Amino acid sequence: MFEHGGAQLRRTGVIIGAALLLTATATACSAGKTTVGTLAFRAHDSPIEVTYSNTPVQGCHKIRLPHGAAHVENHTLVDVVLYRTPNCQKTERAEGIYVPTTTSNVTAPGSLPWRSFSVVH
Repeated sequence: MFEHGGAQLRRTGVIIGAALLLTATATACSAGKTTVGTLAFRAHDSPIEVTYSNTPVQGCHKIRLPHGAAHVENHTLVDVVLYRTPNCQKTERAEGIYVPTTTSNVTAPGSLPWRSFSVVH
């Protein structure tokens, strides 16, 4: 009878351990993860380039160019969304721009520059 109880106890322990592991994995899915590769931003007609590497996948990231960015090159393994506001908000006049992995984009002449970005994860 003790062996039966011991087997039951081991099985319960395995089930509880697996459930805890699944919970930890699900809740920490993107915590601490970063982009792999680089994002390069450049202002309109400017030789100065700002590059971001290993950027956290969570949150909003300001583009550190005084007048915003007009060119972007996404050399990461993730997609990003560019915003014309400094806090990743969409407005009537400034929708978010989706830039898939390993592509680039440029603003249209006369349009607002990009001021921030978020990572699609």
